[in-house]
Amino acid sequence: MTDQTAIQFRILNRSKGPAMWSPRAQCDREKFIWAWREKLDHTPNLHIWQDTVRELLVENGEVVGLITLWGVTFHAKCVIMTAGTFLNGLMHIGRNQLPGGRMAEPASYHLTESIARHGITYGRMKTGTPARVDKRSVNFDLMENQAGEIDFHKFSFMNNKVRQLKQLDCWTCYTTEESHQVLRSGLADSPMYNGQITSIGPRYCPSVETKIVTFPDKNQHQLFLEPEGETTNELYLNGFSSSLPMDIQIAALKKIPAFKDLVLYRPGYAIEYDYFDPTQLTHTLESKIIKNLFFAGQMNGTTGYEEAGGQGLVAGVNAHINCHGGQPFTLARDEAYIGVLIDDLVIKGVDEPYRMFTSRAEYRILLRMDDADVRLTERAYQLGLATRERYDLLKTKQEAVEQIIAFAQNYSMKPDLINGALEQIGTTPLRQGCKLIEILNRPQVTFDNITKHIPAFQELLAKATSATPGREEEVLEAAEILLKYQGYIDRERMIAEKLARLESIKIRGKFNYSSLQSLSIEARQKLTQIDPETIAQASRIPGVSPSDINVLLVLCGR
Repeated sequence: MTDQTAIQFRILNRSKGPAMWSPRAQCDREKFIWAWREKLDHTPNLHIWQDTVRELLVENGEVVGLITLWGVTFHAKCVIMTAGTFLNGLMHIGRNQLPGGRMAEPASYHLTESIARHGITYGRMKTGTPARVDKRSVNFDLMENQAGEIDFHKFSFMNNKVRQLKQLDCWTCYTTEESHQVLRSGLADSPMYNGQITSIGPRYCPSVETKIVTFPDKNQHQLFLEPEGETTNELYLNGFSSSLPMDIQIAALKKIPAFKDLVLYRPGYAIEYDYFDPTQLTHTLESKIIKNLFFAGQMNGTTGYEEAGGQGLVAGVNAHINCHGGQPFTLARDEAYIGVLIDDLVIKGVDEPYRMFTSRAEYRILLRMDDADVRLTERAYQLGLATRERYDLLKTKQEAVEQIIAFAQNYSMKPDLINGALEQIGTTPLRQGCKLIEILNRPQVTFDNITKHIPAFQELLAKATSATPGREEEVLEAAEILLKYQGYIDRERMIAEKLARLESIKIRGKFNYSSLQSLSIEARQKLTQIDPETIAQASRIPGVSPSDINVLLVLCGR
């Protein structure tokens, strides 16, 4: 869907290694919505009912259905809650407050209380959204253009067209000291600072008023102006999330040269909403308290569409398994960022809205964007989610990559045939013969700059990629990364496998933690509350020390 509706594509962190690269797409918002709607409307056996849920139906600790505001009762084996920011949602612009889950969309009432009465604890969080700007009022000559990338990269690993819609630019500029002065003048009426909002906001996507308070020494903050769609004049002002009074937002923006004639579609606003403590969930995102009830998205304490989408996928798969049989589906921390996200949520919990960053993963070299298909397509195929066509595309690509790597490992290079090219590239000439892989492992050497000097390698690459028409560059990139980083990949895999041994030591239900005096008080409390499945999970709980883990290992006879 992203490839079908993207209006700009970029890879972030290009200056760093492949483990840090991150694909980012700006989608046409309306086309994205309707592309999904068309897909859902034509999915066999899927029925859609448009209503608001009022109450969960629970019998003997198990969910059996729900009742809607219109009095309709649905009976179900499993229920997945994905209520976003709508649970008792309250929007703020200055001292003005308006119930709602999003601008012009009503909040959901009674549902939080319906869930909480069964012993599930909840809290309150806050997020925000920036002003929407009229493109016709912006002076783009005073902004820096930020074009997208037009190359072979995309989100899916399929034979689809790379860019289907017209590709649009984004723009950047900076706030000014004058705009900061206006923002400061409105702090007394800011819901964030006058006591109106008491819930926790996102640390990593702060409002502009939080930025000027937290970083008083900075006289500018970067803003990104992003198109909302291919044909609309509405632009999204990333970096200027705010809940300040409307007149303050407008006055502050007009102090930025590019926005001196600014016209808005709507101001920024904050929203408070209920969330449920995610440590009350298993790794399948099923509630530990109400059987067959699954939670996904912002109501688990995350923020962001991507985090919500990943959770929804895992919850949906496991709800289906609960209904139709099969082994629970989970992803480990060395398999996917979804695995890191869910493990962090259910083991560590949240004390602020959670975002998924590469820095949260200890196995970043294994979780690269280029090998997402290798890591996950087979799992999806086994579940029945990926088609045979997608599975065959993966196998064909893997065979091509293996051919290239095998050739590089076995093909011998003679100094007199390659030294001229190596000196031209700016790397040390050979003193004796070696295998091609040793040359390819040099930082200065790439497939692009060396292939033309080695006719046999050039011929092999053409042959290997002939089975993957339209995906040649994707295959070459995957092979080159594996060749250059294989040592690091192997080392990280070895570490992951060592830690995986702790995942095999099951402890749930084996101990009455509160009676284990050899554990620290905090460890007793945390272990009792979270009740981890394995020793490895216990080791990731904040407050559980290595000595506490050693105690558990001794008690397990290890």
